[in-house]
Amino acid sequence: MTALEALVLGILQGVTEFLPISSSGHLVMAQEVLDIEVPGVLFEVWVHLATLLSILLIYRNRIAELSKGILGKDRSAFEYMGLVGLATLPAVVTGLFLGDLVKVMFESPVVPGVALLVTGGVLWTSRRISIPSVGDRPGWIGALVIGLAQAFALIPGISRSGTTVVAALWLGLKAEDAAAFSFLMAIPVILGATLLQLPEIGASQSLPTLTLLLAGAAAAFTGALAIRTLITTLGKGSFHLFGIYCWIIGTLFLSYLWVK
Repeated sequence: MTALEALVLGILQGVTEFLPISSSGHLVMAQEVLDIEVPGVLFEVWVHLATLLSILLIYRNRIAELSKGILGKDRSAFEYMGLVGLATLPAVVTGLFLGDLVKVMFESPVVPGVALLVTGGVLWTSRRISIPSVGDRPGWIGALVIGLAQAFALIPGISRSGTTVVAALWLGLKAEDAAAFSFLMAIPVILGATLLQLPEIGASQSLPTLTLLLAGAAAAFTGALAIRTLITTLGKGSFHLFGIYCWIIGTLFLSYLWVK
């Protein structure tokens, strides 16, 4: 794996991880169309940690406030963290009990093509949401609903950020708060998935330090830009336009598979 390839893959990971266009779907499509083999577990773990750094950077102030609240035994902070924990559970349970089914979906290139069309439809619904604000956080049932949306996004081609943000918007969260809750609940999911892969690192191929640094820096930088872009589009009311992109890419990819 060359340094240039690492840089490109790092950029692709950072952009697609946080924009509502499905990083897993793009990974499967890239492998199918370009015959790309994503290098072993070490690389995957590294770039995921880099994208996690993006969330910590963008939401450092909110994380600091929550941490301060937890240390100060503030009930509101404990409640928010409880909601994040509850929203994480569906993805954890799905991964544990349906993990093999999810892996099978990654082996079928048709799945992300169809799933991207579904993602496009979900994103498109955000253009007409006019729900009265419920505050800066969902209720307990709302957190569970957002968590179910995150679990649904284990299917390649279903965007995690897209489904969770749209679910939060439909539940009455303001755009900025919907994005914050979506990304904060991604922290334990990304961290947990990364920790589960750690035992496999020893059996994966080794990569030069420079290659890893380039990929990690690219993923972290573009990840931060992607989060900012998502927040901006939400604020401008143009979040649904990502749905058009998903429809176009999904249709083109399915057409490619049909012709092939």
